[in-house]
Amino acid sequence: MARTKRSRRSYGAGEWGRNRVRIFPDPKTGIFQIEWRENGHRLTRSLKHRDWARAKRQADQFAAGFIDAPNGKAEAEPEPLTLEALFEIYGEEVTPTKARRTQERDRVAMRMFLDFLGPHRRPETLSQRDWDRFIRERRAGRVGPSGKPVSNRMIECDLRFLVAILNWASRSRDEQGRLLLGSNPLRGLKTPVEKNPLRVVLSDEEYRALLKVSRRVDWRFHVALVLAHETGHRIGAIRKLQWTDIDIDGRSIRWRAEHEKTGYEHRTPLTAEALAALEEAQRRNPGTRDAPVLPSTQDPSICVRPWMIGDRWQQAERLAGLDPKPGRGWHSLRRKFASDLMGLPLKVLCQLGGWKNAQTVLRCYQQADEVQLRTALESRRRVQA
Repeated sequence: MARTKRSRRSYGAGEWGRNRVRIFPDPKTGIFQIEWRENGHRLTRSLKHRDWARAKRQADQFAAGFIDAPNGKAEAEPEPLTLEALFEIYGEEVTPTKARRTQERDRVAMRMFLDFLGPHRRPETLSQRDWDRFIRERRAGRVGPSGKPVSNRMIECDLRFLVAILNWASRSRDEQGRLLLGSNPLRGLKTPVEKNPLRVVLSDEEYRALLKVSRRVDWRFHVALVLAHETGHRIGAIRKLQWTDIDIDGRSIRWRAEHEKTGYEHRTPLTAEALAALEEAQRRNPGTRDAPVLPSTQDPSICVRPWMIGDRWQQAERLAGLDPKPGRGWHSLRRKFASDLMGLPLKVLCQLGGWKNAQTVLRCYQQADEVQLRTALESRRRVQA
């Protein structure tokens, strides 16, 4: 029996000492090479492409004697691109450039689309019918890893990801200069929109209740809670703060681009409350300048883990006697920050909270409360009879 070895770095087919061949990517160019032995000599030739699935097929065919060794001449027209091959190329070239959690979401979404559309489906054959069928099946819970019905927001994210891959393929070329995909067949199709998205804003009463029990939960939770309320930034950026980012004397804080979702590096001033919380953290964890502000309980040299921050929030809700509410979490503090400072110019608010797009603030974060609505009505000029 022929033995076959598979890995992401190389692929071997055939039997040792008989018809063994191996393919591997060139470390500089990424173009696949094929290697075999002939008359006691090791020979290597370029396959002139970066298609992993196609290179594996060529190795199997060459080991079985179905094709001859590459001779360096121009190859025949490549085989049609399949969704499986396209996702594999995208997963090797684009997905690794994203954050770790986003990489995992990419892999889950690609597996879902391959199961739904089929691995051998050609991308250019996708149409409105596939688009509408996916929306129906995903909404009913018949597609997806959870097996449960999902909201329009989740369906929108899935379809936008698929469109992003097809757009990327329509701009990317192979080693012969040919576009991977002539055009995006799904361009312009409308994604379902959540008519009533759940965007909870933490109230002042809820914040005071959480603040009252925050130190009972953990001093790290208390510091994170105050910083999230006073700076309006994402908990992911707060969690990764280091003491080199904090200027106690200058009363300012630097938000690094690599820790911001938008990649926007900026500096914001510190309020008295935020400064007091940071001074408490410094007393609790006197470390080097490179140490994290919120260290892990197991290893003080690394920042606190995301799951621990989430668990602490739920623990604080229970201690504060707050009834569970879907959507109330760390991000509700970011919406509270934007809503509390609604009277500021949008440019100033975006700078303070780290938003790059003012439209995002208006659409997703700012929400007027009843007091603001009544005040606006009462300030309206009245027509005298």
